Amino acid sequence: MTDSGEVRDVTRRNFLRGLAGAAGAAMAIAALEDLAANPDQALASYEAQIALAAKQAGLSTTTGQLDILERMHQELARAIVKPASDRRWVMVIDLRKCVGCHACTIACVAENKLPPGVVYRPVLEEETGDFPNVKRQFIPRPCMQCDNPPCVPVCPVEATYKNEDGVVVVDYEQCIGCRACLAACPYGARTSDFGYTYIEDTIPKSEGLIVGREAADDYERAANYEYGKAWSREDEGKSPRGNARKCHFCLHRIKVGELPACVTTCIGRATMFGDAKDSDSLVSEMIAQPNVMRLKEEMGTEPRVYYLV
Repeated sequence: MTDSGEVRDVTRRNFLRGLAGAAGAAMAIAALEDLAANPDQALASYEAQIALAAKQAGLSTTTGQLDILERMHQELARAIVKPASDRRWVMVIDLRKCVGCHACTIACVAENKLPPGVVYRPVLEEETGDFPNVKRQFIPRPCMQCDNPPCVPVCPVEATYKNEDGVVVVDYEQCIGCRACLAACPYGARTSDFGYTYIEDTIPKSEGLIVGREAADDYERAANYEYGKAWSREDEGKSPRGNARKCHFCLHRIKVGELPACVTTCIGRATMFGDAKDSDSLVSEMIAQPNVMRLKEEMGTEPRVYYLV
């Protein structure tokens, strides 16, 4: 039988860890507000406050004692002050931890205000085995951000390209909507924005059936924010309507020291993000594991998304 004193001690440790995590999150928000003005000073102050909170809670300040989200935040703050050429953004997805909750998919839709038919991060499902010995495998599939992307050379107007951070992006104002890049992507990681709305195109139009329809319609037509710019959806034929769209590792969040939305909402901590050129980073540790793989490596695309199996 478990000793009651031991149970109380474990409960106390869990409480303190939760307290340290909450304190760390609050301090992260305050520190990131100062990051743009004085990156070096903000980073030093942030790390000092994290160390103090950990000490007060009786925790070690080593990375092994931190929640991996907090660790990734620290590593991101360290990476974004470096020149773009000195970092390499990668994503690591641990398939052993993914439970198929689709929280990452919904977070991405909400963060980027995606319309019907546009999904940047679907979760693919695969069932293996024979009844009754069957199991389901869940595979989140963002854009692979290939170092040798097949989608780039086929664009007739050079609207898609790798930016200075090595992330494959789309210039909405240059894109003509020919969808050649959709056909070229071997991962099916691109979709077209046909200008649909949930209010007009996915629910019944019977009068009075949907309460708040007008307010919801106003929300859908409000601007979405990608690549650091507001994109209005008021006018037909105006970008990003009619354009090819894709995952971009939430560049607008990374720029201000925030992790991609899919990373922060993963309930199993299955998705990791960071700078692979930082030898002390979590992602560097993960991609060095013997059980790591990338999708369709034989095609020579050199994807930046890694999977742990």
